[in-house]
Amino acid sequence: MSKKISIIGGGNLGTAIAEGLIKNGFIAPANVMITKRNIHTLQPLKERGVNISNDNNDAAAFGDVIIIAVKPFQVQEVLLGIKSTLDESRHVLVSVVTGIFIKDIYSIIEKQLPVFRAMPNTAIAISESMTCLCNQNGTPEQIRYLEQTFDQMGKTITIDEKLMDAATVLGACGTAYAMRYIRANIQGGIEIGFSAAVASLIAAQTVKGAAELLLRNNSHPEQEIDKVTTPKGCTIAGLNEMEHQGFSSSLIKGLTASYKKITTDM
Repeated sequence: MSKKISIIGGGNLGTAIAEGLIKNGFIAPANVMITKRNIHTLQPLKERGVNISNDNNDAAAFGDVIIIAVKPFQVQEVLLGIKSTLDESRHVLVSVVTGIFIKDIYSIIEKQLPVFRAMPNTAIAISESMTCLCNQNGTPEQIRYLEQTFDQMGKTITIDEKLMDAATVLGACGTAYAMRYIRANIQGGIEIGFSAAVASLIAAQTVKGAAELLLRNNSHPEQEIDKVTTPKGCTIAGLNEMEHQGFSSSLIKGLTASYKKITTDM
């Protein structure tokens, strides 16, 4: 792609984004810049052709798209530092910082350039993230470009900003919920005879396969469940026992508890 992308913040998330962008040839490494106070840890990216710097204004001047990937308490300092370099006619600003609203960004930069928020999850490290986007003042072309950008690191969907807290719970916290299910599956596998290593492999690959069935077939979970439940069979016996013990109810209550926490206390 012809656009240049700057990533301000070369921590785990910023580095994962840089890796994802160049891995599949979406953008030439020479068209990416990433910043960090200590650039020593960015040397592997430099060796692959990515520009590195410890000056955020260098990054702002370099990139057409500027991705802010710092900690929440650093956002104001970073944005004030590049404010004079931001160009309303050129730049698109993208924040991947949790809990920072678009209105907060505008109040700092005091410029009406397009601003996006992106909510990836930890699977971005292996290019399997579910990323939710929202924006203000973004054109259809810019929205498509940002969706394509984050598609290099998994799957992307554009939503209203009012749903970003819910996206955090379902798509980001959801990773932990899925891991807890897998852990329980492993414990059950050990109880019925498998070693921990074998139970872990079976549980993880089974969940991966189940998710791929839904994504590739665009089907409802119950459709796939019907394919493996037979009359008087072991699958339906297990499912019914789980439901009797509150399986679905506990998951829903967990989601709503997380949502309440993020909307009232954070």
